[in-house]
Amino acid sequence: MRGITSTTSARRSKRLNRIFASAGLAAVVLSAMAGAGSALAFPQWVTPVPGDALLSAGAAGPTPAWIAFCAQRPRECAHDPSEPDTIILDQANWKTIVDVNERVNKEILPVTDQDHWGVSDRWDYPEDGLGDCEDIQLLKRRLLTQAGLPQRALRMTVVIDEIGAGHAVLMARTDRGDYILDNKRNAVLPWQQTGYRYVKREGSDSATWVWLGNQAAPIVTATK
Repeated sequence: MRGITSTTSARRSKRLNRIFASAGLAAVVLSAMAGAGSALAFPQWVTPVPGDALLSAGAAGPTPAWIAFCAQRPRECAHDPSEPDTIILDQANWKTIVDVNERVNKEILPVTDQDHWGVSDRWDYPEDGLGDCEDIQLLKRRLLTQAGLPQRALRMTVVIDEIGAGHAVLMARTDRGDYILDNKRNAVLPWQQTGYRYVKREGSDSATWVWLGNQAAPIVTATK
């Protein structure tokens, strides 16, 4: 997926000790959440709106890079039907989601897979402080599950972005609709407000990915 080109080795070494060191970035993020309030307000709706969920339209094949990632880290791709498939979006969970999104966006330097690994597409954790869009979203998902949110409700998702390029985001499926965590912005938005076209995501009912029918967000607000 698309990232910002950078090959500066000094940046890598500088961030190496900051990301996943000792207790990991999770401890840094979770401690920061305790003392820092988010500037993004909690969505104030009285009741959930079922139409706010992005509907799937049949099975879809995952990317080859996802298959390789799961072969290396099968636990990260496992499907647990005992987990909730949606998050109860209360004030505490909203704060956790927003703070993780903002913190990881700040800590990880976006870089293309070609510059980072010398390959066109690789999905992995940005353990050296560098990563492209899918690596950044994988880290957010790990931190959110460590904070107690169900992985089954946090779905890796492939979209077409505002310039027509493939892009990965993390979809948080909640009782108030589907929200998107993105490395292009700190705001966590309802899927309808991203400006993206939605291609496919991890399924909620099995490990199989599902097709999203190339549904377009009706409001184009995406930025680089």
